[in-house]
Amino acid sequence: MKFWKYHGIGNDFVLLDGSKGDLEVDMEWCKGACDRHFGIGGDGVLYILPGEGTDITMRIINADGTEAEMCGNGIRCVAIHAYNFGIVEKEEFSIHTMAGDLTAKLTIKDGKAVGVTINMGAPILDGRSIPIDFDGRYINEDFALMRYFFKANAVSMGNPHFITFQEMDDPTIDTLGPLLECHRLFPRKTNVEFCRVIDGKIYIRVFERGAGWTLACGTGACASTVAAALNGLVPYDTPVDVHLPGGWLKITVDKDLKYVLMEGPAELVFEGELNAEYAGC
Repeated sequence: MKFWKYHGIGNDFVLLDGSKGDLEVDMEWCKGACDRHFGIGGDGVLYILPGEGTDITMRIINADGTEAEMCGNGIRCVAIHAYNFGIVEKEEFSIHTMAGDLTAKLTIKDGKAVGVTINMGAPILDGRSIPIDFDGRYINEDFALMRYFFKANAVSMGNPHFITFQEMDDPTIDTLGPLLECHRLFPRKTNVEFCRVIDGKIYIRVFERGAGWTLACGTGACASTVAAALNGLVPYDTPVDVHLPGGWLKITVDKDLKYVLMEGPAELVFEGELNAEYAGC
């Protein structure tokens, strides 16, 4: 089986091309493929599948074998691969995801796609729809866990995010990340973002649902920028520089919250062939 290894500012994926309809999603296989010692290694597996009223479909399986509704870094990898390998021949096209149909607009250099802007759609702020066990918007709310007390926000970009701008040291963040992912407030678990806003830029550490600490999370960057705008920390309708451990993204939040734009790179690292007998786990 042919595979490609991509990363979006350090968030890395195994990518499989099933655009001709000849590939089934296999979650147990994905767990094995993502193992960094016995498999290819990655934060998840990206499947490109035939479109559903769109040009293509993306499915994302986390390293633990669970499926995510969306993946911001992953969708950039999918968009760039689809163009560079001739799956689509347009510089702007639609991608079906479990979070809805999204539009990718590519940046082309010397005939190759090198970057992409994704219209990520409207953020979801209703608590039950994110989902969290809370009625209405969960923005700048008091939260307590063990001896820790801080303000927090919940936003969905097709997948749930729990965001705080509270100043915390690294040991506290290291402790809280995995505890918050599985907290009873979140019926489908959550991604967790620990943010600082400095000179109009957002700096984030992410504990990703199903993957753990990751170098980047595109939907997390979007959700955090939405929360920052709602709290008056960054402006609307203006590209905001967002730093994750793996690099930078630009996020723009519409003042009417009708859409969020995510602009950033994705890179092909290598490609290869799996042994026919490789079972994945």
